Amino acid sequence: MAKKERKVNAEQATSGKQVIDALGKISEVITSDLYLEDILKLIVTVTAEAMDSKICSLMLLDKATKELEIKATQSVSKSYNKKPNIKLGEGIAGEVARSGKPITALDVRKDERYINREIAQKENLRSLLSVPLMFKGNVIGVLNSYTAKMRRFTKNEINILKSIANQAAVVIENFRLVVESKVIKEELETRKAVERAKDILMKEMGFSGEEAYRKIQKQSMNTRRTMREIAEAIILAKELKSI
Repeated sequence: MAKKERKVNAEQATSGKQVIDALGKISEVITSDLYLEDILKLIVTVTAEAMDSKICSLMLLDKATKELEIKATQSVSKSYNKKPNIKLGEGIAGEVARSGKPITALDVRKDERYINREIAQKENLRSLLSVPLMFKGNVIGVLNSYTAKMRRFTKNEINILKSIANQAAVVIENFRLVVESKVIKEELETRKAVERAKDILMKEMGFSGEEAYRKIQKQSMNTRRTMREIAEAIILAKELKSI
């Protein structure tokens, strides 16, 4: 085997190990108790290590505003971290989110597609690889990898970042589903408690259903407690009377 071929194979082996390690770390958070902010921070940190990035950032797409917002980066750069949101289809990241396809830039300081060239100059950012976060065929965000030196990203490197982005998208959406299910459960429990408290007020105070609801609502506002807390207090008082 030629020396050049051995070197290429060695680089590919290293990249393969890096991506496996990165995917392994990201997979671990699927069953963790971390908050989303911590999960995203871990994702960009391990991605920066795997890709040898100067800055790695993860942006999520707000469906309502159709804007990409930076949600995590391992960078301490205040100017980069405070970049304004990017509209869908705007700049490189916005186009990645719109098209669902990766985009590379050899030098973001000079690339007219890149809309934050002043920040790129200040932070000495050169090349960029930006890939979409895809979940069930939909783009939910963008994962960006910046280098300090100009780099022509190889097909293998693009595939590595795409693999990490796909895994990250699964983690993020799973977290969202868990949060949504908890919210739905909370709403259901609140509704049950309020309905039970209404029944108690209707039977004991002679209120109509609407009057009972308004009493609970007013007490909630006056005491700055949730309606569920007020309802549970009414239920508890009823139970104590029956002891």
